[in-house]
Amino acid sequence: MSDTSDTPDDLRQRIAASFQAQGLMATLGATLALVAEGEVHIALPFSPRFSQQHGYLHAGATTTILDTACGYAALTVAPPDFEVVTAEFKINLPRPAIGERFVAIGRVLSAGRLLTVCSGEVRAYAGPGEAFKVVALMQATVANVKRAVSAP
Repeated sequence: MSDTSDTPDDLRQRIAASFQAQGLMATLGATLALVAEGEVHIALPFSPRFSQQHGYLHAGATTTILDTACGYAALTVAPPDFEVVTAEFKINLPRPAIGERFVAIGRVLSAGRLLTVCSGEVRAYAGPGEAFKVVALMQATVANVKRAVSAP
């Protein structure tokens, strides 16, 4: 599937370095939970700072971590000299985002030279050992963009 020549450790380091450069992920308290070729998981603990008026996790936070998981899943199969940007996504929110922690899972469905199609879901966990409920589903199109060469 991959056009990269990264080892699994190189791949994780590449994704982690990019993830750590995102101020929004730090603001939310999100962390990388898994990086594998074609799949990325992002964990987010619940915080009332990111709730909506009914006390659920706000759809903006849910969408943010899921878009990011899909984008990084696409980056795992992009050539090493490329970055990625989201070109389009569709999200469904089948139930309120109620839980103690959330995990966004992004997976590559189809990777092309310029576009990668991903699917994703956000799982809500009510407590340790609890079964999860899917609170968001996404399909995303991610564009490969040649990394800019910096001037000497």
